[in-house]
Amino acid sequence: MNKKSVIRNLVNRALLVKRLTPELENMINQELSDQGYISDPDYEALEYLMQAVEQGKVRQVSQVSQ
Repeated sequence: MNKKSVIRNLVNRALLVKRLTPELENMINQELSDQGYISDPDYEALEYLMQAVEQGKVRQVSQVSQ
């Protein structure tokens, strides 16, 4: 079984599709709330995602395009 965290899996999904959707954001936030803490690797993944958004490598969208 993959030992990678749910948060890192969600971040990887956003990086793969080059979009940060509200659904992905909500899933990440829910996982953070459920865990009650953030590990260093998860923090680094989220930091990388935010940098990618700021640099325009990942687009933050308000809704899923069809």
